[in-house]
Amino acid sequence: MVTGTVVGATLDPERGIPSLEVPPGATSEERSFAAVEREVVEHLFRLSPGLAVVLGIHSYDGLLPDLGRSSVENWARRSQELLAKLGAFGDKELSRDRKLDRDLLRLRLRSELFDLVDYLYLDRLPLAYVGPLELVPYTARPYAPAAHRAEAMVRVLRGAPSLLRTGLERLSRPLPEAFVKIALAMAEGLVPHFRESESFVRNEAPSLLREYQAAREGAEAAATGFVEHLRGSLPGATGDFALGPERFQRLLKVREGLELPWAALEKEGWEDLRRNQRRLEEIARSARPPTTKEAVLKAMAADHPRAEDLLSEAAGQVEETRRFVLDKELVTIPTPERCRVEPTPLVDRAWTTASMDPPGPFETSTHEGVYHVTPVEDSWDAEKKEQWLASFNRPVLRNVTAHEVYPGHYVQFLHFRAHTSTLTRRVYLSGAFTEGWAHYTEQLMIEQGFRAGEPAAELAELTDALLRDVRLLASVGMHARGTTVAQATTLFEKEAHMEHFPAEREAMRGTFNPEYFGYTLGKLAILKARRAYFERHPGSSLKSFHDLLLSFGAPPVGFLEPLLLGTELPSP
Repeated sequence: MVTGTVVGATLDPERGIPSLEVPPGATSEERSFAAVEREVVEHLFRLSPGLAVVLGIHSYDGLLPDLGRSSVENWARRSQELLAKLGAFGDKELSRDRKLDRDLLRLRLRSELFDLVDYLYLDRLPLAYVGPLELVPYTARPYAPAAHRAEAMVRVLRGAPSLLRTGLERLSRPLPEAFVKIALAMAEGLVPHFRESESFVRNEAPSLLREYQAAREGAEAAATGFVEHLRGSLPGATGDFALGPERFQRLLKVREGLELPWAALEKEGWEDLRRNQRRLEEIARSARPPTTKEAVLKAMAADHPRAEDLLSEAAGQVEETRRFVLDKELVTIPTPERCRVEPTPLVDRAWTTASMDPPGPFETSTHEGVYHVTPVEDSWDAEKKEQWLASFNRPVLRNVTAHEVYPGHYVQFLHFRAHTSTLTRRVYLSGAFTEGWAHYTEQLMIEQGFRAGEPAAELAELTDALLRDVRLLASVGMHARGTTVAQATTLFEKEAHMEHFPAEREAMRGTFNPEYFGYTLGKLAILKARRAYFERHPGSSLKSFHDLLLSFGAPPVGFLEPLLLGTELPSP
């Protein structure tokens, strides 16, 4: 019987993760390591069963985490025990591959402990209780019969009141104002999301409609109460959202294996920003007649789709970018499946403009991806609608499509499914490598002549590069230098040439997602690794480099050069 919680509970015997064979020639130490590896991964899924579902492990369908204090404290204690177990495997006892897996697991456990102990996110971040309630993983692709997926949705809805009640008990007032506002924007989307998702049950699994509706009623009441609580906390909310310089530095280490001082990261961000701004000015001066960067950006922004055509134009661009990747032989596309385009789910529209929902590495039924694009909202006034469409102009939308689909995230995750050979690397996802690859491919497309002869194509790539540069600077500024949300908003407006509405959204996102520095950090790390690789292998092709890079899965960017060059891995 599924109760809907997993932390502190015992999973059904049939529940768990698929087994991966231990190589026949493995030593006894490596066989022992494989057992500990499985322990650690199952432990991680107890805190985040939704991650298992996204990765394609559907024995976790419908489960929600128990985030109560005692359960999480027990989880943290167990994490320390597992870190000690991993530390008992010395370098001489493991192959290079398994040493990498050991170090990745240690980083991952320390990363989770950072969030729980250093950042105290379960006491400060209301979003922690909203995200697990999304039903998109069960409706996005037909990985199982509709009835199975509908049953999982019912379990999520039945567990929602308990999860949200835990949030109300744990969230300590006063809360950071920025956290409350972004959580409100997303939590207010829960009720429409639950109702929107009901159409799936009605059409695909009608025998479960009554159960779904009954569960939805309780979940909606809990979500409404959660929203009211958040609204009530706004008058006393504070501006205290920042990590601070010491925790920000630790974040770089536990997430990406980096010792790079945050001030040096900031310096790299400014250098990349100025480099991209200079190129933008060169394009403006080379126009006939010469003009200003503000003028060329304004002209590009005016070339945008109508609101009702946004998704259909994105679908056409998916095919255009796919054909370019194949013609130029930039990277292998491991499967022939396509990616469909859909509007961003209501619950995610408060903070995302576009995103990729790829098939997980354990998914066996389908390779299909879902490219989500955030449409114009009917509730927006005319000015806000125009600003949104201007920021989603056709050249920018093409660049976004390259980032999300071909050769960006979708291709990356197809490789992730095809080539990650160990359990650890199937579950380890570096944010900076994942976003860095997608951002890197935007520049790659221009380097290789995508829409050659059309200055707007490079303008769009530069526009998004400026956005990612300023994300890095805003992240460091807000979390290590005391920059306010208002000051970060101005930074986006001035340096990335954004309108106020999208600039403010970007600044707000950085308060709860400081790791959006990963786009620029990851791109720069890949470019640096590429230079080092071709110095060693001058006759290699770009395709061989990209295929090798993606064969590692999604490692922390601090590990990239050692993996590519075969040198010693850094200490975790």
